[in-house]
Amino acid sequence: MRNYNASPTEMNVDFTRTQVFMGAQQDLKNATHALFGMPYDGTCSFRPGTRFGPAAIRNISEGIETYCPLFDRDLEEVKFADLGDLILPPGAKDDAIEIIERAAADLFKQGVIPCGLGGEHLISLPLLRAAHKVHPELVLIQFDAHLDLRDDYLGTHLSHATVLRRITEFVSPARVLQVGPRSGTREEFQLSKKLGTYRDSSITPDALRNWVGDRPLYVTLDLDVLDPSILPGTGTPEPGGVTFATLEAWIRGLSGCKWIGWDVVELSPDYDVSQVSSVVSAKLVRSLLFSSSAPHC
Repeated sequence: MRNYNASPTEMNVDFTRTQVFMGAQQDLKNATHALFGMPYDGTCSFRPGTRFGPAAIRNISEGIETYCPLFDRDLEEVKFADLGDLILPPGAKDDAIEIIERAAADLFKQGVIPCGLGGEHLISLPLLRAAHKVHPELVLIQFDAHLDLRDDYLGTHLSHATVLRRITEFVSPARVLQVGPRSGTREEFQLSKKLGTYRDSSITPDALRNWVGDRPLYVTLDLDVLDPSILPGTGTPEPGGVTFATLEAWIRGLSGCKWIGWDVVELSPDYDVSQVSSVVSAKLVRSLLFSSSAPHC
């Protein structure tokens, strides 16, 4: 366990670390991006286990190349740190949310792009709260099989199933795109289409890039947007998802945007004994690092 209170991060939060993502440095000196894990799955409603996602992504990353031919870049060219996993109190949802927001706020204060590894999708709420306070004009792209627009789920307003509803209470729906959803209640789909946030998986990378324009961009990637034949290791798999090539093309299409943060959520590695889901997740983290570190144009 490492306490960063007196470290260069100036964070009043605690991290634990056993391994870093491939190519990462271990402190923020000269870093532009900071990976950190949020091993929380306290509101998972079907198959828990996303708390093990950050560790699985790091562990498997040693088995993939730092170079990506699609981007023609190497992670050695990206100045990023891996701070480890936030220490979050089990069963204390409100406390966990507060800790995550505090950590992200500290990173924004230091001019570093927060790159979150979940964990369930609720962790995106405090990350977006912190981002919105610094960049109130931000736009959000959500890649996801689910809309997450319920007002409450099983009697709670704070859940992985309500996270986008809570986010759209402070981020205008006109600044939100929900890409690839294929599961939800009738009311959620009606609301998404009424708000204008819904986009199906036929959207092109150019269309995404044009929608973002020159506005500050935050991306939340729920891995279940992928078809479960590609990524079965997730808590709520939904048949009919997109291919890895489609998702990576979307991410690559956002290169050169004014990125301010991103997160990857909902990897449940224990449901995939082949570890392919972890490999896919690690490669997507690599792609997000490349896209979000590309020169702004």
